Amino acid sequence: QVQLVESGGGLVQPGGSLRLSCAASGSIFGIYSMAWYRQAPGKQRELVASIMSDGTTTYADSVKGRFTISGDNAKNTVSLQMNSLKLEDTAVYYCKRVQIGVVYWGKGTLVTVSS
Repeated sequence: QVQLVESGGGLVQPGGSLRLSCAASGSIFGIYSMAWYRQAPGKQRELVASIMSDGTTTYADSVKGRFTISGDNAKNTVSLQMNSLKLEDTAVYYCKRVQIGVVYWGKGTLVTVSS
């Protein structure tokens, strides 16, 4: 089993920044991918950014140039630096890990962008 714990959410004004972190623990091994998803009220969960164990990253078009995903294999953490936040970035952000075909999710952290 793998446990994922997100942190770093909160309230921020438009144009501001936040940094989310996800710590993985438990049976950590092998090739994996980790990602951040988000779900806004009344909307489906969507991919924000992902990173493979080899460092390959992908981003949703809506966050390219504003968000940066990074990973620390030694610490089993993945972070999401979010800059130039917009009202539409408001959502619960979830961490996801896929390891040997098994999907793990964190419980999420709320990001609210509001003036």
